[in-house]
Amino acid sequence: MPSILIIGGGLAGLFTALKLAPLPCTVLTPVPLGEGASSAWAQGGVAAAIGEGDSIESHVQDTLVAGAGLCDETMVRLMVSEASERILDLLEFGVPFDRDLGGKLVQSREAAHSHNRVVRVRGDMAGKKIMEALIAAVRHTPSIRVIEGAEATELLTGPDGAMIGARAVKDGRTLRLEASHVVLATGGAGQVFAVTTNPKEAWGSGLAMAYQAGARLVNMEFVQFHPTALDIGRDPAPLATEALRGEGAKLVDKSGERFMLKLHRDAELAPRDVVARGVFASIQSGNGAFLDCREVIGAKFPEMFPTVYAACIAAGIDPVHGLIPIAPAAHYHMGGVAVDADGAAIGVSGLYAVGEVAHTGVHGANRLASNSLLEAVVFGARVADALRGVKAGAVEMQDDGPAHPTPADDAAIFQGIRNLMQAKCAVLRDADGLRSARADIMPHRERIGHAGALARIASLMVEAALWREESRGGHCRTDFPESWPDKVWSTVHRGRGLLSEHVRTV
Repeated sequence: MPSILIIGGGLAGLFTALKLAPLPCTVLTPVPLGEGASSAWAQGGVAAAIGEGDSIESHVQDTLVAGAGLCDETMVRLMVSEASERILDLLEFGVPFDRDLGGKLVQSREAAHSHNRVVRVRGDMAGKKIMEALIAAVRHTPSIRVIEGAEATELLTGPDGAMIGARAVKDGRTLRLEASHVVLATGGAGQVFAVTTNPKEAWGSGLAMAYQAGARLVNMEFVQFHPTALDIGRDPAPLATEALRGEGAKLVDKSGERFMLKLHRDAELAPRDVVARGVFASIQSGNGAFLDCREVIGAKFPEMFPTVYAACIAAGIDPVHGLIPIAPAAHYHMGGVAVDADGAAIGVSGLYAVGEVAHTGVHGANRLASNSLLEAVVFGARVADALRGVKAGAVEMQDDGPAHPTPADDAAIFQGIRNLMQAKCAVLRDADGLRSARADIMPHRERIGHAGALARIASLMVEAALWREESRGGHCRTDFPESWPDKVWSTVHRGRGLLSEHVRTV
């Protein structure tokens, strides 16, 4: 009997499950709901052109500009035009978006947006409150079965290459789950790098499984480094939301000079890749980088941005009266599993991908702030619509015996790959560093365990970064500082180990 398995318990997975109701589905998550999901940590909010004076066209153009020529305009327009409906869905699921005294949704401004169009919850708590509302809704939806503490390790395909299910590990046992339709909602790959804002679970597991199953991975080189992670030695690094700069916070060096003024006309509100390089350069020069919120936020900090305030206080930093030390951190992956407008993966029948693991084409080379949560709900709804006709029953599950033991050196090699990627494939890249990283990573690709899967994803990122001999969006090659405006290159990895390069001229 046909059945639907959703792998991932973040915003994309839960929203898809809720939109499928009353069609039965099973949600598989390696941790309890609400834990380990990047979406729960999102501080900005959801971008939607619903405010007075704003327009869908303006949101489209802002997204295209941020994407540096690599966005799929058709997909961008589709996403932006469906934003208002998805905001209504979130409200119906109980998300307490901020409202003014008249009851209208309050919208804030973030970098590279031309209007105030980001709906938030208590300043920096959008992700947390959205997830709390969706988890409550899922718990009260009989058609959704949630299996917590089960980590998916492999996608299963039949002789014709179509999906037949997945394997997972739970409590030391290997489970086989039979499903004709599998939705990957596993999140991003920030943990490929040693300095990241992403939770421990976001190391690209969905990408690794999809690739091994035969799916196409597109533009793996494009990683957005958030310019303002708290530089306090924590892993993951706490995020200092972009909304702080939207409120007027300044970026300064240790002498108090605003270094972004000379780098971009929008200074602190320049696109994220530009700001990340500015912050990185200031740190590399020995001048450090800091957020100065004292004048524009000051005593209002605890109330306006409670999450950032708590992280600062825990680290011994007083953001009301002092500067906040920051550094760029791997934050969002623009590449992913190639999908169509309904979230169906290219190359594997029955496989879908939604959220950060997917490549819909809406982010291009650099994601516009707060478009990530929007993408998750828009395409989550589209995946649900595409599966509406499936005569789905329950996902059948069987015990396949004890799980393979984790190699003793798995954790050490995993961390070594992260350190290597941070050193040679992060904010700034060049051919020598990338070739060196590739040589060091390749011997680990065939290992079993997490380290082997991480090695496969890291090597694809490095390979794609080598192919792209230009600088564009989140990909900066110091040996190829210019972009090629006459051509738009999409790097494509075809699954099961075949590497190819595709050039699309516009």
